[in-house]
Amino acid sequence: MTLKASTSSDANLPYPDPHYYRWLADSLNYLTITRPDIAYVANQVCQHMHHPTILKCFLRYIQGTIHFGLPLTTTPLQLRTYSDADWAGDPHDRKSTTGFCTFLGTTPISWCVKKQATVTKTSTKAEYRSLSSATSDVIWIQRLLADFQLPPTTPTPLYCNNTSAMAIAHHPVFHARTKHIEIDYHFIRHHITNGEIVLHHIYSEEQPADLLIKPLPSSRFQDLRDKLSIKLINA
Repeated sequence: MTLKASTSSDANLPYPDPHYYRWLADSLNYLTITRPDIAYVANQVCQHMHHPTILKCFLRYIQGTIHFGLPLTTTPLQLRTYSDADWAGDPHDRKSTTGFCTFLGTTPISWCVKKQATVTKTSTKAEYRSLSSATSDVIWIQRLLADFQLPPTTPTPLYCNNTSAMAIAHHPVFHARTKHIEIDYHFIRHHITNGEIVLHHIYSEEQPADLLIKPLPSSRFQDLRDKLSIKLINA
């Protein structure tokens, strides 16, 4: 996906067959079940059902990586989650995008790309909402593993690159100044106190969830795709 929205007439040309476009969007959305690298663009495609446009670049990428996927490997079954948010990233309504991915061992088993419901005034609030969503996903996976007689024995590491959001989660003194995230605060704090998750800081350069929230340069995209363990699995 291009880093900046194109203003050319070709890029904004309506797709001649909206029904086929919507069918194609559904198929691409289904493909994200095993291809987190296309989750962000598929999300963008599905947001434009009302005004379908040509998506040749996306389809060319799929054609060129048709044999890529997530290999299943034998590794210790340790959960870890990465959470990120693109603050006010949508140029049309300035809503933020939540993105997170959860690994079991070295393989991603859950990921999410979702536009946040309301506009946030600060990046901290956007990141905190993403942390809350990631925490919900972690708790669900922990309970699922418990049903398979594989309950986690240690708190699940939850990695975030926003130090302000982490500070609010750890220190209630910040809460008085941020009443707008009260519910998310209590939810995350509850699971930290119960020892179900533990927050860790990660540098933005090492954040694999960055691939899920915004367009990236080719080299950066490929680097994060490798971090998500997406490889050529069948020649």
